[in-house]
Amino acid sequence: MGAAHRGFNAGKSFHPMFRNIPGVKTVSALIALTAATALGACVPTISDRGDLPGRDHLAEIHPGSTTKTQVEKILGTPSSISVFDDNAWYYVSRKTKQIAFFQPKVLDQDVYVVDFNNSGVVTHVGHLTEANAESVEPAPGATPAPGRKLTFLEQIIGNIGRFNGGTGEAPESTGRNGARPNGPVPNASPGEPTPQD
Repeated sequence: MGAAHRGFNAGKSFHPMFRNIPGVKTVSALIALTAATALGACVPTISDRGDLPGRDHLAEIHPGSTTKTQVEKILGTPSSISVFDDNAWYYVSRKTKQIAFFQPKVLDQDVYVVDFNNSGVVTHVGHLTEANAESVEPAPGATPAPGRKLTFLEQIIGNIGRFNGGTGEAPESTGRNGARPNGPVPNASPGEPTPQD
């Protein structure tokens, strides 16, 4: 019978189906670059906020004798001052870790509180950590605002006539000392008194 038919690819090595399509290498390179960029965005970012005073600086503050002015010279200006009483100063430091767009996670938090009496003399120096923190839930609902809420259509219609006529002309100039030049006053009704020069 004869020799078996070897096919049209006889003698050639096997090639994958997509190897000879133009642009496949470019697309593959773009996919690899996109994947590398996406993985690079997942690297955590560590952020330090605030600057805590050193222990040697804190040792210079003596309750009963150190004043606000001296504390400011030793520790610097506080991160925050109490809202209800300006006799409590807070020095805050926080270290957080954030991955991509996710909520940051607190790694470490320290707060030094310096309390003063009404005379401005230190009464107490305290140290708070993340263990002292309390979770606060905001009140549900919205804060009411005065006035009424306008619909989209009311807002559009309300703006009609608030713009200049679109002529692109500059407003009329005034004369010396801010007085208008001779001529009629715009938007004046007939018989209404007009300012004189």
